[in-house]
Amino acid sequence: MPAPVYIVRHGQTDWNAEFRLQGQADIGLNDLGRTQAVGNGRSLSRLIAEPQLFDFVASPMARTRHTMELLRGAMSLESAVYRMDERLKELNFGDWQGYTAQELEALHPGSTRERELAKWDFQPPGEGAESYQMLLERVEPVFRELGGPAVCVTHGGVIRALFHLAGVATKEEACALAIPQDRILRWQAGALEWL
Repeated sequence: MPAPVYIVRHGQTDWNAEFRLQGQADIGLNDLGRTQAVGNGRSLSRLIAEPQLFDFVASPMARTRHTMELLRGAMSLESAVYRMDERLKELNFGDWQGYTAQELEALHPGSTRERELAKWDFQPPGEGAESYQMLLERVEPVFRELGGPAVCVTHGGVIRALFHLAGVATKEEACALAIPQDRILRWQAGALEWL
């Protein structure tokens, strides 16, 4: 992948701040999240000389769309001109969505420990719930299909899967990565670098 792909996690939501498993629950940005999105857009405007050459693609979740629109606005681009890809949605936590780890442990003692022991392959209960391996299989084609320079707004779980896909983190390492919401990840020539 010789052309750069800039990857941005959506800005903060109230559920992020409360350490709730957000998954595919459609939660909007909070004030800090909006500020982070604008800041990332300003950073991208310094990094990208010819944005018209870039493919802008986002997860269809409200928090990623809003981040993309604020980001593009900060780049002096028309905010609504980008495409969405369903495959870029966050990991689906099934019945666990909306809960903190402490709440889950109180409801189902031992359940979060089971996840920590094999986090990559763990699949929470509930319809549509996914493991990180399932997420990787869903998002890998998106990144393989990018034919040139791109800006991608997505989620923490997707970015963790990308670190494993790129071969720079083991499954265990990828699961444990902290994914900032106020920085940009560049993927170019097989290397991942936080900017």
